[in-house]
This record gives sequence, C-alpha cells and structure tokens, in this order.
Amino acid sequence: MASQDRMAIPVGDLFRGWGRVLTGYCPSISIEITRECPLHCPGCYAYTPERFHSRGSMQSMPEYRGQALIDGVLALVREHRPLHVSIVGGEPLMRMRELDVMLPRLTEAGVAVRVVTSAVREIPACWSRLDGLSFAVSVDGLEADHNARRAPATYDTVLHNIQGHSVILHCVVTGQMARRPGYFDEFLAFWSERPEVLRVWFSLYTPQIGEHTPEVLSPKERAGVLEALAALRPRFPKVELPDAVIAGYLEPPASPRECVFARWVPAFAADLVTRITPCQLGGDPDCLQCGCMPAAGLKSLGDYRLLGLLPVRSVARASTALGETTRRWRRDGTRDRGVSEV
Repeated sequence: MASQDRMAIPVGDLFRGWGRVLTGYCPSISIEITRECPLHCPGCYAYTPERFHSRGSMQSMPEYRGQALIDGVLALVREHRPLHVSIVGGEPLMRMRELDVMLPRLTEAGVAVRVVTSAVREIPACWSRLDGLSFAVSVDGLEADHNARRAPATYDTVLHNIQGHSVILHCVVTGQMARRPGYFDEFLAFWSERPEVLRVWFSLYTPQIGEHTPEVLSPKERAGVLEALAALRPRFPKVELPDAVIAGYLEPPASPRECVFARWVPAFAADLVTRITPCQLGGDPDCLQCGCMPAAGLKSLGDYRLLGLLPVRSVARASTALGETTRRWRRDGTRDRGVSEV
C-alpha cells in the first residue's frame, strides 16, 4: 500500500467497530466536556447560533464541572461502549482537573482517547505516559494568520505547551489560505521540522447551507488545495492525507443519511445528554461542501462494494438499523458489561 494510504483503518479495528454497531453500541463517540473557550476563532462551528437548532447556541447549553462532569462522561462511555472517545469543547483543557481523573480511568479500561485542543494551556507531562491517549492540536495556517485567529493560543504558546508530547497537528483549510500561492509548502516546512509533530492532518472548512464568508472555499479552490496537498506528500511524509480521503473530499456524502461517520459516531453536547445533529457540526451543514476528514475517509469505505456487488454503505445502514433494534431490546434493565470498570 502506498505511503499516503497509511491512515487506512486496520481490519481488526474495522470489524471490532462493526461489532459494536451490530450490538447496539458505538465504535466511537465525541463528547464536548465544556462550552468554555478563551479563543474567539472566526468561523468556529461550535458557536454558531443555530448549532442546536431550536435549543439555541452553545453558550446556552448547561454544563458540568468537578465530580459531576467526571461521572457524566464515564457514564456515557459505559452506556455506549466505544472503542474510541474524542474529548472536545469548547476548549477541553479548561477542565484540566477533571481530565486528570478521567483520562487514566478511560485509558486503563482500554478505551482509546483523543483530546482535541488548541494547546492554549500546557499539556501535563504525566499524560504522555498514558497508553492510548493522543492529542490533536488545531493550528490555523501560517503564524500571522493563526495568531490573528486564535490568540491567545499563538504559535509561541502552542510550541511551548506541546513540549514533551507527540501530537497530531490539525489544520482546517479556509478560503483565505487557498488564495495564497505556496501557502501549504511554507506551512509544512515549518511544522514538519517540529519533533513534537507526529502527523499533520488537513480538513477543509465546511460551511452551513447558505453561508458566504471568507472561510468558504469555491469548488475550484477546493480542488486546487487537494491537488497541492497531494503533490506535497512525498516531500513532507508527516502529511497524512490518503487518496481515499481526497476522493471523499472531492465527492462528499450527499446527506447525513449517506454519511457513515454521522451515523456511527454520535456527538454529545456539554450537558452530556443532547445529541448534536445531523453530525458533530450541528446546525444545517452543507454536505456537498463537507470537509470533515473522517467523513471523507468513511465515504470511500462506504463506496466500496463487497464482492464487487453490495456497497459497504448499504451494509452499514442495515447494521445500524439492526443495532438500534438490539439496543431497544436491551432496555430491560440488564446491566451492561465490558467497560463498566471505568
């Protein structure tokens, strides 16, 4: 398999995840542990007024702290039995004390955990010793652009706060970046040299339906960005942008119903009850301009035809329906097993 395809899902994980779906559980879940964030990034999907539809904005969502937050997150994990958990926000590092308790409990139970952060606070050194824990650090372009968008999580702050850790650098590509020649070459030349950076991921900015902001990429810009990034992979091997993901970006799932990621990976708001729909972006995302990396990768998986006949997407849809039936049958008070030790 070509080096750019090394993000392919391991067969073992794929079948374990499928098993979770068939038994009414989730392969992965995303949990917003706080709505608090010291950043005010333009285009942040989390704070759009319509994100929770009739329930209002993220700022109006109740949230928990202390032991109530710890207990609530662990209860969600016990209920859904995921293989992977993404801890997001807001800024999850605003709940550092709670994470100090949660993260060891989750990883010791065999759950893979990823903290998605701006690295606005220093990541504790002791967390690097937790097996199964990873960090995705958001960096929005070159230093001047990033610092203007993400202060106080400036380049200097990020570089200081990730020292001693291995992180995934995640950049959401916006229209502003696409309109400057050589932008990604310069960006990768800087970050690929950092010993803390294990891999570099690129998503594309996903607008809401009807959105017209500078962040939105035109179809031509979108195609140009993907072509440029694909050409840079041989020079910057830390770039993790498989051909399957590029194909998914070029032809995204037409709707949440067609999106394997949206169907299989539920996202929970800071009240630990509200499901964010139709996907983790909330609101009314423009699926035809989707730039979600896992959605793109699973789109290609969904297009694959088993034995050359049946699309995996159809099997996934049937599996989800069966799993939902199984889940309803299980609502008889029977105590779940598996990750109850968390």
